[in-house]
Amino acid sequence: MTESSSGQQSEFPPDPWCIREVGLDQSALAQTESLFALSNGHIGVRGNLDEGDPSGLPGTYLNSFFETRPLPYAEAGYGYPESGQTVLNVTNGKLIRLLVDDEPMDLRYGTVLEHERVLDMRRGVLERRVLWQSPAGTKIRVRSERLVSIARRSIMAIRYRVEPVDEPVRVVVQSELVANETVPAQSKDPRVAQVLESPLEPVEHDADDHRAMLVHRTRASKLQMAAAMGHVVDASHGASTVQVDSHPDWARLTGSTALDVGEHLEITKFVAYGWSSQRSVPALRDQVSAALVSALDFGWDRIAEEQAERFDAFWQVADVQIDGPAQIQQAVRFGLFHTYQAGARAEHRAIPAKGLTGPGYDGHAFWDTETFVLPLLSATVPDSAADALWWRHATLDLARERANTLRLRGAAFPWRTIRGQECSAYWPAGTAAFHVNADIADAAARHVWWTGDEEFARECATDILVETARLWCSLGYPGEDGHFHIDGVTGPDEYSAMADDNVYTNLMAALNLRSAVKMVRQFPDRADELHVTDDELREWTWAADHMAVPYSDEHRVHEQSRRFTEHHVWDFENSAEADEYPLLLHAPYFDLYRSQVVKQADLLLAMHWAGGEFTPEQKAHAVAYYEPLTVRDSSLSACTQAVLAAEVGHLDLASDYLAEAALMDLTDTEHNSKDGLHIASLAGAWLAVVAGFGGMRDQGDRLMFRPQLPPGWKRLRFGVLFRGQQLHVDIGDGEVGYSVTGDEPVQLTHCNRNRRYEVTVHPGKTTKRKWSAVPPMTEPPHQPPGREPQKAPK
Repeated sequence: MTESSSGQQSEFPPDPWCIREVGLDQSALAQTESLFALSNGHIGVRGNLDEGDPSGLPGTYLNSFFETRPLPYAEAGYGYPESGQTVLNVTNGKLIRLLVDDEPMDLRYGTVLEHERVLDMRRGVLERRVLWQSPAGTKIRVRSERLVSIARRSIMAIRYRVEPVDEPVRVVVQSELVANETVPAQSKDPRVAQVLESPLEPVEHDADDHRAMLVHRTRASKLQMAAAMGHVVDASHGASTVQVDSHPDWARLTGSTALDVGEHLEITKFVAYGWSSQRSVPALRDQVSAALVSALDFGWDRIAEEQAERFDAFWQVADVQIDGPAQIQQAVRFGLFHTYQAGARAEHRAIPAKGLTGPGYDGHAFWDTETFVLPLLSATVPDSAADALWWRHATLDLARERANTLRLRGAAFPWRTIRGQECSAYWPAGTAAFHVNADIADAAARHVWWTGDEEFARECATDILVETARLWCSLGYPGEDGHFHIDGVTGPDEYSAMADDNVYTNLMAALNLRSAVKMVRQFPDRADELHVTDDELREWTWAADHMAVPYSDEHRVHEQSRRFTEHHVWDFENSAEADEYPLLLHAPYFDLYRSQVVKQADLLLAMHWAGGEFTPEQKAHAVAYYEPLTVRDSSLSACTQAVLAAEVGHLDLASDYLAEAALMDLTDTEHNSKDGLHIASLAGAWLAVVAGFGGMRDQGDRLMFRPQLPPGWKRLRFGVLFRGQQLHVDIGDGEVGYSVTGDEPVQLTHCNRNRRYEVTVHPGKTTKRKWSAVPPMTEPPHQPPGREPQKAPK
């Protein structure tokens, strides 16, 4: 047992490449099912036990496969979205039930003598070892391996092996496909519950030899899906009986044999998934059948080898090596692993806030993806980042319609969605959070900057940047003070809704506008196709150059939004108990909206992504001012606070916030990991390391690094893929080494305190420079009572 940064006990011993669970805590099943979830961005399967029971929350998901449902309103209003979208638990292909001398193997009965699960992050495989004694006293050993193929977007595979321990035994193995399985209620709204209860209508089913297939469609959204399973049965003694059946909502292969000590029964199961909103049932049937035949032809060993190769290629680029706390090393790799899984094969579909690890947030994608996930993917797996942005591009027409409904020009992307329609029923934190549009535009421009991909820039980024630029100029206005103002919006801090001149929104809008001007000038033919005028370009340029950035002379600090520092400070002394957070569950929004209390880092986020707009002194003063106001009632906050704390020299605090972001799910800090992982926080742990302690910034003409190490760390190594060249950064005691794997040199800026040095790193050579820790300009800041981060593990 190890102490976590949240003060909770972690069940997972530190291991640099594995998450290992020894024993089985049935009260924590839902959390571990999220932790052990496997995905490739197209298919996601929760880490449920092979036998299905017991379970916390069964779950199998297909990216963007959803059902529509009514959105509840106490009172209707103009422009309110009328329907929501909810990700569905689709046909479960994980199930392999086992009967031992006619007794079902259910770990709630008999005796679990040994139980271990290992998430092998290096290979992308979940392993399980069980030694179980039935109520009748018969001992059986089970070994299983499970993967969701990165190389084959349609395939999940399981290898399941049964062996007697000390006496002969009769075993029956039942491998199943099950649709419409019962899951715990996800909503107290009876209309929603009705939609999600048995959401799949059977279309056809079939079984033959060792294979079976189920085809279903949703009732309202009319999406169609097919799931097919095929098996290879290996009985070491050569004798087994196999039978296969299918019914509208379930199909089953049953294998039966008698095993002596030293013999085994092994079943390798391949499951293929496919879905479509347009293709016919025969086309879906043929698709999954072809994927299944190919998987059966290759077999487990070759598919597992493919999986290891894909993960090896990922780790070669993206790995972060920390010579420091073992628990942080493990947690950072855990975050990288799940972020990669979430986007690896999304292929022009969204990356949801929970990935495909659980039904939290109804499976919706938010601004989290563009602001926290895509910076990591653009720098390590650029094809995955491009896919996510192409999905946004595919929803542009819907975004234009939404802007038109709101009587605005350009495009207004949704606050939360699965397929591109706005699904937020709470407009102050949804519709008013216009910064999502700048976040998407910034991610598109950043991807072009990192990759130099001109085709993506011309065909995808230009469209997004132009339409969002038009939005800002119809949403904001030139004021009599000579500045461009954007009023009545909600920034990242959702405890300050409907604010004027939110600094994060304004500065991200300015970046959006400047990037749009640059892209239009680079691709004038696309600008003509989009009917961009010279007047628009002048308007965008003026607005960006004159964007309002409120500053309080009295407090000598930038305001999160205009007049924010004039509000009264929240009465933290009477909200200091841990059980009174998050405040949104214990205080009316009306009081939150008119107080100085911050849900998540807002102004500091602007200082990260638009850092060139602020001096080092301004950043230091902002950290000192806003830390005592920020309650971190969002999992998105800690990583940004880590980045800024490191930049202004508070390295211990940065280390604590890194631990909070990285260990968010491993220690269940937010007490909701059962609903799925916090993918943005896990990606944010990479930002905390690379942008925090590595000091990496990608906002000028060159990559910039300001390296330093927190107390207790001896070394930090990480890599990024910059315009086709792999750049390695190796930070040691007072010295950093830069090297390149590739054919071309990389030009970068190295910073040591306040001095900058232009560096050219040539392939095959390591360029070394000195670094010194940034001296803090202020005393270590304090946090609201009860919201201090726990100390990072040593």
